[in-house]
Amino acid sequence: MVARFDMVAVLAVISYITVTFMVEAMSNANAVLTTRECVVVPRIINADKPLTTSDDDDDTGRGVTELTALNPENRNKFEIVRKVEMGDMAYMFFNRAGIIFFYASIIIYLYGDLSIYAVAIPKSLRDVVCSGSIGGNVSFNNATDDSSPCLSSGLTRGDVYRIFVAVLTLLLGPFFFFNVQKTKYLQLLTTGTRWVSLLSMIVLTALHMGKSDTALTPPIADITGLPSLFGVSVYAFMCHHSLPSMLTPVARKQGMQLWLLIDIILILAFYLVLTLTAVFCFPASQLQDLYTLNFIDVDPVNPVTTFKPIQYFLGLFPVFALSASFPIIGVTLRNNLKSIFLSHDRYYGFIVRRLVFPLAALLPPICIAMATTDVGILVSITGSYAGVSIQYVIPAALFIASRRAISKLPRSDMGTPQTKLHRSLFRTRKWAWLIFIWSAICVIIVTVDHIIEKK
Repeated sequence: MVARFDMVAVLAVISYITVTFMVEAMSNANAVLTTRECVVVPRIINADKPLTTSDDDDDTGRGVTELTALNPENRNKFEIVRKVEMGDMAYMFFNRAGIIFFYASIIIYLYGDLSIYAVAIPKSLRDVVCSGSIGGNVSFNNATDDSSPCLSSGLTRGDVYRIFVAVLTLLLGPFFFFNVQKTKYLQLLTTGTRWVSLLSMIVLTALHMGKSDTALTPPIADITGLPSLFGVSVYAFMCHHSLPSMLTPVARKQGMQLWLLIDIILILAFYLVLTLTAVFCFPASQLQDLYTLNFIDVDPVNPVTTFKPIQYFLGLFPVFALSASFPIIGVTLRNNLKSIFLSHDRYYGFIVRRLVFPLAALLPPICIAMATTDVGILVSITGSYAGVSIQYVIPAALFIASRRAISKLPRSDMGTPQTKLHRSLFRTRKWAWLIFIWSAICVIIVTVDHIIEKK
């Protein structure tokens, strides 16, 4: 157990290093764009004009959004005033091979996310329905085989699961064919639901440990689960692809890297508390791959809570939280597929644009969901490969490539000496190469572990 906590702490440190890489890459991208603008197309911007936002992104996911209030000649060129997405920076700083690697990583990651959601939502619904009367004497954990009957319906648990996969496809699949906009309030509601759910689980497990007669004693160290833990834990600190949208609108960016460090520490502390309460509350043999399902009669004799509304709320939490994100991720995947396979200077018909690509985004995750109910293995594989690329490899590569682009700019184009704002605290390239080595070692270990498990 201690070894696993140490692993999560190491992942938090590595993630913070690459977060600072992303911040510097964003700063360097702004400097390059501002310099090109001043040299090629000088603009006069009213210094008294308030901050304005323009979003010219097309459905390919590319396009630069500018938040500016100062003349580029007067402000520091390294200030982050334009929203330069990770894909934009890939086009600015990478060669063709780097661009292909970036989009391949993004697409695999999004397919993995959709597959996880397509399994987690129906599985939660299936387990709540097949548990019968929540709070009763029958626990669904006594019959976790898909071939086991679901109540007295004449259907097996596997049949009910696949029915819910079909329902998910029919209800949320159509959103893949349209653009999902104005989701602000939906996302706020989802965020609030997540906070209530996570805090409820911590409080309930803490109270249960306090009144339980038998104290669990998990092993002090167990390294056998570290490869799987790596893939799962990558998701805990995955924010790198969202940093441009999160940080660019912030008015005061001084000390931004310190605030990001505090944020990483809070995330680490939160997950450690959640994990500690889990390992001391539930026997390892009874832990479900979807943690929320542990609160539905894992132990009918001594349940964590007997309050039915809380049991239903926690059991269905993945349905509420993931259903809101499923269409958004699907549309994002569809647009990225278009970016790779469609040419901007050619017209494509309705079938290709409106049918082929939405179906290409929707069908593979649904097929995977029909084939497996193992959320843990999907999270582990997605995090261990595509997650490593997005969280570690690409930020480190952008860090190096953006610095190379800055060094090639004529000093005369940069104007007066500029202070390089938002430089990473880990300034030497040795840190980036350390990230590459770390990523390679982790991927190799995880791959070997998967091969050994299959044997």
